[in-house]
Amino acid sequence: MPSDPIQQIHEHLDVLYGPQIAKEYSKRILDIFDRYPEIQIHEKSATGSYELTQKDILLIAYGDIVQEPNQPTLRTLDKFLTNNLDGLINAVHILPFYPYSSDDGFSVIDYRQVDPNLGSWEDVRNLAASKRIMFDAVINHISQESEWFKRFLASDPDYRDYFIVPEPDWDFSDLVRPRTSPVLTEFHTNTGKKRVWTTFSADQIDLNFSNPEVLVEILDLLVFYVSQGASLIRLDAIAYLWKESGSPCIHLEQTHRVVKLMRLILDMTGKDVVVITETNVPHEENISYFGKVDPLTGRTDEAHMVYQFPLAPLVLHTLMTGSAGPISKWVDSLHEDGIFFNFIASHDGIGVMPAKGLLSEQEVDAIVDQVLAHGGQVSHKSNPDGSQVVYELNTTLFDALNDPENPNKNLDIPRFLASQVILLCLAGVPGIYYHSLFGSRNSLTNLQRTGRARSINREKFDLSELENTLDNPGLHQVQVFSQYKHLLSMRINQAAFHPQGQQKVFFLEDRVFSLLRTSPDGSSRILTLVNISSDTLKLTIDTQEFGLTARGKLEDLISDSTFEVKNGQLELSLEPYQALWIKNTDK
Repeated sequence: MPSDPIQQIHEHLDVLYGPQIAKEYSKRILDIFDRYPEIQIHEKSATGSYELTQKDILLIAYGDIVQEPNQPTLRTLDKFLTNNLDGLINAVHILPFYPYSSDDGFSVIDYRQVDPNLGSWEDVRNLAASKRIMFDAVINHISQESEWFKRFLASDPDYRDYFIVPEPDWDFSDLVRPRTSPVLTEFHTNTGKKRVWTTFSADQIDLNFSNPEVLVEILDLLVFYVSQGASLIRLDAIAYLWKESGSPCIHLEQTHRVVKLMRLILDMTGKDVVVITETNVPHEENISYFGKVDPLTGRTDEAHMVYQFPLAPLVLHTLMTGSAGPISKWVDSLHEDGIFFNFIASHDGIGVMPAKGLLSEQEVDAIVDQVLAHGGQVSHKSNPDGSQVVYELNTTLFDALNDPENPNKNLDIPRFLASQVILLCLAGVPGIYYHSLFGSRNSLTNLQRTGRARSINREKFDLSELENTLDNPGLHQVQVFSQYKHLLSMRINQAAFHPQGQQKVFFLEDRVFSLLRTSPDGSSRILTLVNISSDTLKLTIDTQEFGLTARGKLEDLISDSTFEVKNGQLELSLEPYQALWIKNTDK
């Protein structure tokens, strides 16, 4: 692989478009940096040396998730984070904060503007001054209300090829899509009717990356985001970026080339921006977005991080069945060179497709049945043969795990927090959906208001009402929030939870998830034990096997209690859904 970034740019363009276009557009791409004087181009060495640590914990939130009268919501979000999570959450994934026409932000009208209801670029930069901010690059598609698409409809020659109008003989037989809506949507243009590619909805028009002008436009956009304070850039729905007749139009080699080029350009900014790919697909396809590993540096050449999609359905299965077998086996198999972005709840609910090959159809069906029984919804996708399958579970995690019609005050909160301990202990960077902080319930009111399944876990908060809720210690939201903050305060100070620290699974008991984390330098170890059942369990641990012997005593960080070690053995009793973080202590 060429070491000179400029040479690499030319190589990627040559593969995508051929030598003539590569020569012309290599210079066009380098000219991007001239438009952003605050960013000094690193022409000779693209480092990509961003260092992630155990202190990196991302909150996933809409820019208007917390609101108060007559205030830009980004400022209100900043206020809530400062007053309630300062020092605990150091990064925020602000879901698309641009003007939009549908899909709660994912149908962007203008990539370079902030939705005025949320605030301004100044508000974004102010947030970025105290937190690492993840920007969404929603670049597979754009709103039909965007200026780009309006100019396409007006037959502006500069935008004629910005979108995809397949020829009549296009072969769709192997097409893979995450939706059941038509792949082509008919629009009236100045030159007649045209059927345009719309992977996700009629209001989300796919961009045509086989046009190098589109690629340059988007690369410029990414550098612009860096200039506005982006520390992480999420490539939304990136797997569907490139289309070829007769292909699945997912994970194509051209798509991987584009991601490599985006990573290269962002590395050249010298800002150590983290690239993260969002690909809701089975595990082996997902990790392909790490790309190749440089044997000299150990760095990957595509994403720094990929979403760890299988984790959510596996955690649900684990706590539903009281069996840690599948999740333990899966975690034991993870030996990737990149960093996983671990999450078990998000604005999109819980994808089930990544569980393929890890859970049986019957086990997935059982998860679906429980979510529906607990008041949740499901979304479907179309297969190439026209059949439909469940694609996503639309629910809050708290209600997926706990039956709202039959609450159990002794088990519901511990069961939910057990899921969060699993999230927080794994190698990688944890992503916490805002509603998980409080154990939010399904918002049936929100669902009825919009008629969209995904709205069920996208409820917004009035700041004063949220603060009043958090002042009532008897509410489950307060109990969840208080205990969650305690978990975060413990985690951020433990080198054993470094994203790239070692992890080793132990198969102690089918009802216990057991994971040993070791810091990169080997100096710190923490043993996670999670009782994933409603039973009280007795365990005997051979401390030498875990390398945890330390002056005869061990400490649980979560309960702040110590344990005596006798003859190298540690005897424990785990209450239903209790979790421990055990480490050496000098107490």
